[in-house]
Amino acid sequence: MIDLSPYFPITDPTLIFFVVLIIILFAPIVMSKLRIPHIIGMVLAGVVIGQYGLDILERDDSFELFGRVGLYYIMFLAGLEMDMEGIKKNTRRFVIFGVLTCFVPMGLTYAMAITLLHYSPPAAFLLGCIMASNTLIAYPLVGRYGLQRHHAVTLSVGSSMISLFMSLVMIAALSATFANADDSSAGTQVLFWLFFVLKLVLFMAASVYFIPRITRYFLRRYSDQVMQYIFVLAIMFLSAALSNLIGLEGIFGAFFSGLILNRYIPHVSPLMNRLEFIGNALFIPYFLIGVGMLVNVRTLADGPHILWALVLISFFGTFGKAVAAYLSSLLFRLPKSNGHIMFGLTSAHAAGAIAMVMVGMNLQTAPGQFLVSDDMLNGIAMMILVTCIISTLMTEHAAQQIIIEERTHHLSHMRRKSGQEKILLCVKYPDIAPQLLELAMLVRDNRQNEQLAALNVVYDDQNAAANRETGLQLLERLQRQASAAELQMQTQVRLATNIANGIKHAFRESACSEIIMGMHVHTEKNPHFWGDFIQSLYNGLNRQIILLRFVQPLSTIRRIQVAVPSRAEFEPGFQRWLERLCRLAEQLDCRIQFHGREESLVLIAEYINVNHQSVRSEYTPMAHWNELPHLAANIAEDHLFVVVTARKGTISYKNALERLPNELQQFFSGKNLMIIFPDQYGSEKEDSMSFTEAQHHEENSIYGTILHWIHRKRP
Repeated sequence: MIDLSPYFPITDPTLIFFVVLIIILFAPIVMSKLRIPHIIGMVLAGVVIGQYGLDILERDDSFELFGRVGLYYIMFLAGLEMDMEGIKKNTRRFVIFGVLTCFVPMGLTYAMAITLLHYSPPAAFLLGCIMASNTLIAYPLVGRYGLQRHHAVTLSVGSSMISLFMSLVMIAALSATFANADDSSAGTQVLFWLFFVLKLVLFMAASVYFIPRITRYFLRRYSDQVMQYIFVLAIMFLSAALSNLIGLEGIFGAFFSGLILNRYIPHVSPLMNRLEFIGNALFIPYFLIGVGMLVNVRTLADGPHILWALVLISFFGTFGKAVAAYLSSLLFRLPKSNGHIMFGLTSAHAAGAIAMVMVGMNLQTAPGQFLVSDDMLNGIAMMILVTCIISTLMTEHAAQQIIIEERTHHLSHMRRKSGQEKILLCVKYPDIAPQLLELAMLVRDNRQNEQLAALNVVYDDQNAAANRETGLQLLERLQRQASAAELQMQTQVRLATNIANGIKHAFRESACSEIIMGMHVHTEKNPHFWGDFIQSLYNGLNRQIILLRFVQPLSTIRRIQVAVPSRAEFEPGFQRWLERLCRLAEQLDCRIQFHGREESLVLIAEYINVNHQSVRSEYTPMAHWNELPHLAANIAEDHLFVVVTARKGTISYKNALERLPNELQQFFSGKNLMIIFPDQYGSEKEDSMSFTEAQHHEENSIYGTILHWIHRKRP
């Protein structure tokens, strides 16, 4: 037999990293064959290869570093993906569930530790704090099912932070009690708490004040994706370090920074995709393997007392979390599946438990004796494995149940509400094209798998070959941007003698539902507001067309202001443009303010209340379209001004719209601008031309020209 013991455990950093990558690669494959969530596979793999298993790897500093990064990643992503508007609307529910999921398992575990395990009151209190907290170890499963913003998930993440925060505060108080054992006067204790609260308030206030301002400044000036990713990580680690500095665990700071950056990183943006990809591919699995390496399964052979402690700790802690979750779901009148996922997400113990055990191991009850005994340490280590398995299995089962229920409930409504969507991006200018794609990703229906289409139309002249090559390079860059967000996109460079006709033909061939395009930027070549072909396009195509002009990144938009013409609700495309704006407001997590007639605003409010309850909407009456220039005074540089206009001959068209180009140039120059031409004859009818409604209209009527000339001649 060949003796391999000299080669193990592996200590070479290169081989350690190789073995970890092999585990990350094959654990999901093996676990999927066994129909077991792959997260459990990562933890079990850590148990097998660790020093308490086959002793294949040494738990070196890389597990400490990458594991801590992975833990911060979990908490940071949880903060990024939370529904902030849902938190504001359901603050009472967050507090109730947070208090229940903290103190119910804590009380049960404390009573069990005193009566059945015969721990001292401080040790029982420490164990109660450990079971009161939880780690969102099953949160990546939620992301896989696309339920990050589901009400029950948001409720679980928020309550987990509340329970973790209270547990860390109680642990800090326990540590202060031991640190001030020689001086336990009331004045010392009061001073400790005053200083702690002061540090916490300063940390949170400084974070809320500085991080948004620094983020807006950076994102406006630097568009490089690598720089943006590094900047976000730097903010996360800075918050974690400051949180450690004030006496709380760094996971609280990572989560808090995620909440602050929530509105600046849209959920479907390439930056968010990179954050999730790198975290889920490397750092989070590294953390899970490291957790498994801490579990000592050999202690089960030490005697029945270890098994007894494991059973009691796991049962009472898990039972307390179950009571809190299902009691909260009953109080809030949520479906049973919501209670399942609330229990699944809040029942695992890993990071917080390890951190608190490390604190307890440094607290001396007597010379040479520490608060955490060997039995307690081994019982907690095994409890981590048991609760991670329970949490993962329950979360995956509940997520599947929720998906099935929602699809069953909404399937007929979805088919009735909206048909298939496919957005055509008409791109020409390299500095505008990425913004058009970003907008398309924000307003598309993520539940549908329809891909995007990008089109570049060039004149069929002597420069066609060179222009076509330039167009191919532009579309190739857009293709890479779409691939970074895991979206499929068709691309086409089309030669045409008439740009508008080329776009219309490509639109029909690709079976698209709407067009997004930028406004022309070379005003010195073409002084007309609409440019050469846009007017011909929107008069010759009855589908929705969105024109854009951005002066700053979409992620920094703080408010959307929408001007709605009277009788817009009677147009066939009313629901389509309103749905797109609601999706945009949801993704950017910004307010949206509608200006229009009372009867239009009532229907808009009703639609939002039914279909997009998380949208923060405001409604301002605007009696007449002539009031449009007055809105300019209230539109800041980080606002997006949206004008819903109309084609001639439609029910919402009015003569005042003829002045729109001049008013936009005069009063809204330098503003972020979106102009929407809604669907004209509905989404099902093909474009047609009749004698009464021609395909072409001039940009300005003769009446407008005469009136403009009269105004100029007036003294």
